[in-house]
Amino acid sequence: MTASATGSPGTSGPGTGGTNTSMLATAPAVPWENVLREVAAGRRFAGLMATQRPDGVLLTAHLADAAGIATAETVLQPGTGGYPALTPRLSAAFWYERQIHDLFGIIPEGHPRLAPLVLPRGAADPPPRPGAPGGPEIIVPDEHLLPRHVMGPGLFTIPHGPVRSGVLESIEYLVETPGEDIPHLNMRVHYKHRGIEKRFEGMSASDGVLLAERTEGVASVAHALAYCHAVERIAGVEVPRPAGLFRVLYAELERVANHLDTAARLCDAAGLAVATARFGLHKERVARLVSRMCGSRFGRGVVVPGGVSAAPGVPGADFLAEIATLERAITGDAGTLMGTASFLDRLRGTGPLSSRRAREHGALGPVGKASGFSDDARRARPYDAYPGLGLGAQHEQSGGDALARLRLRWDELRQSFHLLRQATGQLTEVGDELSGAGGGPLRAGCGVTGGRAVGWAEAPQGEVLYDVAFTGGRITRCHPRSAAFHNLVLFHEVFAGDILTDFPFIEASFGLSVAGVAL
Repeated sequence: MTASATGSPGTSGPGTGGTNTSMLATAPAVPWENVLREVAAGRRFAGLMATQRPDGVLLTAHLADAAGIATAETVLQPGTGGYPALTPRLSAAFWYERQIHDLFGIIPEGHPRLAPLVLPRGAADPPPRPGAPGGPEIIVPDEHLLPRHVMGPGLFTIPHGPVRSGVLESIEYLVETPGEDIPHLNMRVHYKHRGIEKRFEGMSASDGVLLAERTEGVASVAHALAYCHAVERIAGVEVPRPAGLFRVLYAELERVANHLDTAARLCDAAGLAVATARFGLHKERVARLVSRMCGSRFGRGVVVPGGVSAAPGVPGADFLAEIATLERAITGDAGTLMGTASFLDRLRGTGPLSSRRAREHGALGPVGKASGFSDDARRARPYDAYPGLGLGAQHEQSGGDALARLRLRWDELRQSFHLLRQATGQLTEVGDELSGAGGGPLRAGCGVTGGRAVGWAEAPQGEVLYDVAFTGGRITRCHPRSAAFHNLVLFHEVFAGDILTDFPFIEASFGLSVAGVAL
């Protein structure tokens, strides 16, 4: 396996959100030795993908450190039906190799549980093979291919989903239990599979961002940023400073809205109707503020390759007054909630993820930080205007349970409001009010004909990656990797000692999106 960073040598920088330029050495005969050596040396395993090419299937592992994202690659020759699985030696690859098997039909030999994940295909259905010519085709999932895990006398399966009460995404949890305990939880995420990777193919750079924004709706801004960082890396352009600051505003407002949603869902699980309504109200006020700024409650249409499409439609003074009012109200309600003993009792010790397991897996976002492991891309691999802003102390919790994950989100909310004030202040200093009066260009030219790069951004759920390749000005391969895909595999591991009534608290505390898993 050979390994390298994508992009042009000598052009990487902390503010680009693209790949670094380090080169990993050529691996020995065993394909995964190079990846394992880099992980042992301190790089974090950030993902695994495949691409169909004329000369075979390209396997790409992503490895993250403070310098950026490097890629380690090997080509499987045409006709190769399998390869030695990485999962037995690196457990974080467990879902990645199942996804590759679903999309390419290639068998990771030695994988411990090669059940369908995102696309259960029948024998007559060819795999979609992202990167191969041709658009996405309709494939009807064959649910008979999905096995049970726990069977025997006294055991039964409780199907929970895919349709549930409330506004919830389509996912089916198979709770396999002898009664109250949950010895195993199987997740069926394929209901949300939309063939996103194939849909990117053939798009222009400007059209691609529209699909990126819709890949995972609750993290629309983060996906647009990661995609645009990859495109900007290929084009070799720097985003204008005011545009970078505007990007920070939308990214942090998205973080605030997501963390408030998690708080509301936890309150709803506890039956606290007033608290649920209060945090739902705060989230709605954030969404309305974003809508006033750009016309979209999700912040869509703002982030474009090279910068932003326009300045926000809210004057700076009004914006600062609005977020100050929001922060006061949220802080007061959070204080009341965290003083409610009956609520805290339901979270304390519920769904614990050990620090060792979080570090071993490279858990992202609040899930990792609440277990003492943090690799926040805004700090570790800063992009846009983040290098010039003070993120403050690194936020981590040590408990690893649902309560620690909620406390971590309160910490991040305070940090987000601090960043919003800083970014607005710096915009005033450079003479660019939020309403857009004269502070310089908001978008650099970003023409792309060919090339490949990896871009990233820190979504509310954790790091988002985009590996994007262009030929002749059109996308030939685009692989999004959300934090939800990387983290949700840990969900079934945190039920030790928990019972059925703990389920909604654990699910809400993870704060993940199924749309980000089954692309």
